Amino acid sequence: MDTTQRTDQQRSADRRRRELLEAADRVVLRDGPQASMNAIAAEAGITKPILYRHFGDKGGLYAALAKRHTDALLDSLRAALDAPADRRERVEATLDTYLAAIEARPQVYRFLMHPAEAGQSTDQGFDVGLHSAPLLRRMGEELAQVIEERLDLGPGNQQLARVWGHGIVGMMHAAGDWWLGERPCSRAELVRSLADLLWGRLAAAGDKMGGPGF
Repeated sequence: MDTTQRTDQQRSADRRRRELLEAADRVVLRDGPQASMNAIAAEAGITKPILYRHFGDKGGLYAALAKRHTDALLDSLRAALDAPADRRERVEATLDTYLAAIEARPQVYRFLMHPAEAGQSTDQGFDVGLHSAPLLRRMGEELAQVIEERLDLGPGNQQLARVWGHGIVGMMHAAGDWWLGERPCSRAELVRSLADLLWGRLAAAGDKMGGPGF
């Protein structure tokens, strides 16, 4: 098989994979954590064995969907962090970007972060509770890298940046999860309250010399 033929086959496989992920997204938007392989295969107009052929198993499909949505969220968070505004405004914009994302697609959020309802057969739903921690870890490491590159935290800069990165992500996740379920206040009020909690130490930290600034 020549290189051109292999390239064409890879492009075709990548395109088919995107189509299947889009079908899975539609089911997740409808069913949330109860999205099943049977429902996704039906939405895509294929049999479940063909779906398994592309993703291996439910865990493989979940991982592909998680990467798709986490990549998009991280891109949005980076854009908020890079916005031409003062530090406080960028902190609030970053918090708001995360909360706006889970508010706009709550079923996707619940699929990624919550297991199926108690008592539901694992043949019908994805047991995603076992897989949500790696998503939060990835976000924590990404934010830690941004903090390390931009802020001068003194001795132990790298370790403290990781503490802050994972701590901030944990706070956003826990507060956002509570807020999405109960809606006790407006999104803007929650953003201001969380920014107030973070602001004292963030305001005191200087920009790292030679870095892009925070």
